[in-house]
Amino acid sequence: MNRFLFLIIAFTTFLFAADAELDIVKKSTNLPKIEISVAPGAMNKVLTNKVKQLVEKDLKISGHFDVIDSVEVTGFNKLPNMLALSNKGTDLFLNISSNVSGFGGYSVDFKLFDINSKQQILSKTLSTSKEDRYPFLAHRIAIAVNKHLNAPSIDWMDKFVIFSLYKEAKKADIFIADYTLSFQQAVIKGGLNIFPKWADKKKGDFYYTTYDNGIPTLIKTNLYNRKKEVIMKSEGMVVASDVSSDKRKLLVTASPDYQPDIYLFDTQRKTKTRLTTYKGIDVGAHFVENDSKIVFVSDRLGYPNIFAKKIGSRGVQRLVYHGRNNSSATTYKDYVVYTSRERDNEFGSYTFNLFLMSTKSDFLERLTASGSNQFPKFSEDGESIIFLKNMKGRSSIGIIRLNQGKSFLSPLKNGKIQSIDW
Repeated sequence: MNRFLFLIIAFTTFLFAADAELDIVKKSTNLPKIEISVAPGAMNKVLTNKVKQLVEKDLKISGHFDVIDSVEVTGFNKLPNMLALSNKGTDLFLNISSNVSGFGGYSVDFKLFDINSKQQILSKTLSTSKEDRYPFLAHRIAIAVNKHLNAPSIDWMDKFVIFSLYKEAKKADIFIADYTLSFQQAVIKGGLNIFPKWADKKKGDFYYTTYDNGIPTLIKTNLYNRKKEVIMKSEGMVVASDVSSDKRKLLVTASPDYQPDIYLFDTQRKTKTRLTTYKGIDVGAHFVENDSKIVFVSDRLGYPNIFAKKIGSRGVQRLVYHGRNNSSATTYKDYVVYTSRERDNEFGSYTFNLFLMSTKSDFLERLTASGSNQFPKFSEDGESIIFLKNMKGRSSIGIIRLNQGKSFLSPLKNGKIQSIDW
């Protein structure tokens, strides 16, 4: 592996090995209290209880519900004990049942009751042809409940995330998963396949970097028909980091002369324009301010820091003035979330925390307070951040709900996640 590719992977690689716990921080009050139960007649109780647990987590993460433990057990075709639930202060009761087909299929039925009005307000059946996709049924239940109450959308829960997972030295596969990583499926196997990046909001096409006869190669492929297109090759390294809002422009880090710089690739004309010319390391660019500027990581100060540059201009602006290692960033409109290395205290160990800033004002907000928090990614609606966290030997994937002031940590299995996108 060449030196510059090693450096960029060092900027963007994190180790996951142990389990983590749920971490919820609430700021909202007077949320509707909801109880969730599994009907006694549900088939495959073990799987249906997993669905229930995921629905509970989804509703907690949404920030729109106060999920409380339930001891209520009600037949699916019966009314729950409205009086007992009302006396507990419960506002909503969700009852889940399930069925299993002889061909590996699985379906869930659910009913939602308004305890205050003492009536059923929602009933649906959702199904999948493969049992291992049950997490998406859980997410769709949560989305349906959320939507029925006219709460802000949480549709992002039903979409794939994509990540690269190290298998062994110089070998990494690309997986798709639900956002909790409860469902995972390998889509690219064999060799070193890294830095996956969705090509559009539909999440049908994606970019990734692989090796073709030892040469780093940027590939665009379709998730469903696996049709592949070679975008660019570079002797040193080549990585796609961001896509413009109209999907016609692609930001690429490439080093054809063993100097990593940022390039703008036109996906229609198949042409590239070099945006940075610093004789050092410029990597990981993202569009900002209606795609008129880029934000990127550079070692111009002798250590990784965050800079901005207007497309078409020569000037470069430093964005971050604290921390000695700011090695990754993500953008949404004129907002930037970046990592910054800090000390816990004067004699303590270093941590990496996430900060939210604006490119148009002095706004700055710290999003995390402990552990090592790395490689943030904005959701497509800009309301959530996905990131990777390691703390006290425990590793997890994190979700920050910016508007709700809530954070959620989900456990990871053994392995090394090299990069992730959603």
